[in-house]
Amino acid sequence: MDKVDFKKTMKALWQPPTGHFTVVDVPPMQFVKIDGHGDPNTAPAYKRAVEWLYSVSYPLKFMSKKELGRDYAVMPLEGLWWAQDMSTFLSRDKDAWSWTMMIMQPEWITQAMFEAAVDKAKAKFGAPPETLRLEAYDEGLSVQIMHVGSYDDEGPVLRRLHKEFLPENGLAETGHHHEIYISDPRKTAPEKLKTVLRQPVRRL
Repeated sequence: MDKVDFKKTMKALWQPPTGHFTVVDVPPMQFVKIDGHGDPNTAPAYKRAVEWLYSVSYPLKFMSKKELGRDYAVMPLEGLWWAQDMSTFLSRDKDAWSWTMMIMQPEWITQAMFEAAVDKAKAKFGAPPETLRLEAYDEGLSVQIMHVGSYDDEGPVLRRLHKEFLPENGLAETGHHHEIYISDPRKTAPEKLKTVLRQPVRRL
């Protein structure tokens, strides 16, 4: 049985260059998602959300392999981030942030499979977060870059994106700031963390 790794089959979306921004057209995909608010380093809801996302994603992988004969690598954690005052992302005022944490799922994963995976996770974690869901996300035209370094060092890159690259290229942001966590922060030094920074845009 072949094992699909979407980070390789859709390399442009998960492995952009580090030195410059690139424009990509992101196709519609489905994700297991959970919404929340607050500092991801201290908010209990954030830790619970991440636990639930993986506790559903792995049973889905095993279900797919056993029932459908289709194996794949579980995808990295991703996050959509926003705030009433978007300058808090440059100042790193994390208590003001809202987020949707999510993990991409293959298009052949069904709602029935998702519900079965949730039932399995309930045995360990009890009732799931209210916003836990399987949902499509159509991001479309986006600008992205691979950031190497601490999450708190993203500010200058985001400033260049929004203050320089977008206006210089006739683009304007349309959706939430998007991060894809390629590295595991539990096993990787902060200065070596790899994070895809993505911003959906429209042409002016």
